[in-house]
Amino acid sequence: MSVGIRHDDLRRRNRAMVISAVRRAFQPSRTEIARATGLSHSTISAISSDLIAEGILAETKSGEAVSLKRGRPQVALALKPEAAAVVTIVLALNFLSVAVVDYAGQTVTSEQRKLSTLTLPEDELIGECLAMVRRRLGAAGGRRIMRMVLAVQGTTDAGRRTMLWSPITPHSGIGFADTLEGEFGIPVTVENDCNMIAEALKWRDPERYRDDFIAILLSHGIGMGLVLKGELFTGTQSSGGEFGHMIHRPDGALCRCGRRGCVEAYAGNYAIWRAARQSSEDEEPVADISDADMKALAATARAKEGPEREAFRRAGEAIGFGLGSLFALIDPAPVAMVGIGAAAFDLIEPPLREAIARTAGGQHSGAISFAVEPDEVPLIREGCAMRALTLIDQEIFAAGAPTETPARKTEVA
Repeated sequence: MSVGIRHDDLRRRNRAMVISAVRRAFQPSRTEIARATGLSHSTISAISSDLIAEGILAETKSGEAVSLKRGRPQVALALKPEAAAVVTIVLALNFLSVAVVDYAGQTVTSEQRKLSTLTLPEDELIGECLAMVRRRLGAAGGRRIMRMVLAVQGTTDAGRRTMLWSPITPHSGIGFADTLEGEFGIPVTVENDCNMIAEALKWRDPERYRDDFIAILLSHGIGMGLVLKGELFTGTQSSGGEFGHMIHRPDGALCRCGRRGCVEAYAGNYAIWRAARQSSEDEEPVADISDADMKALAATARAKEGPEREAFRRAGEAIGFGLGSLFALIDPAPVAMVGIGAAAFDLIEPPLREAIARTAGGQHSGAISFAVEPDEVPLIREGCAMRALTLIDQEIFAAGAPTETPARKTEVA
């Protein structure tokens, strides 16, 4: 027996498919949208007409013109920048960034600054975020702000409301979403930064980063964004994916999380720095190490044998065993190495591959492909923007005006 589909539900789904196709393809023709969605030309024509009338889409001749047999070029569709805007907030170690992004994905205004996240009291840390958001909203030219997404290093709750724990601050359980919503009256989600890196990669390179892939952040900390069957993996109680705090060596080197033997305690910037200086594994992690210092350390490691090269070797080994354990649970997948540590991937890759090959998940280690993205901040910002914009696409603009038509199993414009 066939199950009927509510008319409004089908209409919402089809509108969402059209908006998503326009966002992904950047100024596609109606024919290209039909090819991407599988919807009929008549359905796409009706939906696009509605979206144009609602101020969500616009016709443009700046896209790639596709000639018909009669020689008439097809008109492209584009997202209207002024239809909506979102705010992205990136809170990292000693760093805060806020940007306003329009509906077409272009940055309207942005601000970033260094601040001492490790020493600021909780109310001052929150106050810095509120003040920067307030300034950027004031510079946004009266745009219609419909969503905010805050990305933070560390663990967030499954409901995407609270920063549960972060190595960038001694404070835990900070309800950023409730605070920001109470101040500005705009819906807010709180996300793990590595998850937002994975979100950005899906949009930047959908051919490589499609069904299954992994984004590993190699920075002061080690993080992971994991996508399985096209969906971002998260825990039932938290954002999940704490790859850096998987145990590499029980009772091993001291990690900044306070435990011992984590992958991060061997592969984070502070761990590589500690090992290169031949300091004790019991030494407290250095609070912050500049990118210039890490680049200089990598240059020394390339130039000669010594503790610097051994430190990078140990880092590669720790990451490799971690990935091998992960690949024992899931099939090997493309990996993106992101962050300042990725700039030294030439030093890390050989021991990393050797370690994977020694695990149960390393049977096909030679086929695992790695890509390098040395700067994580643009990816985190982009991931936040795309998460916020797609929430608007799916939850608000896809709904449109409600209809009273009975349920039926046909395409709905």
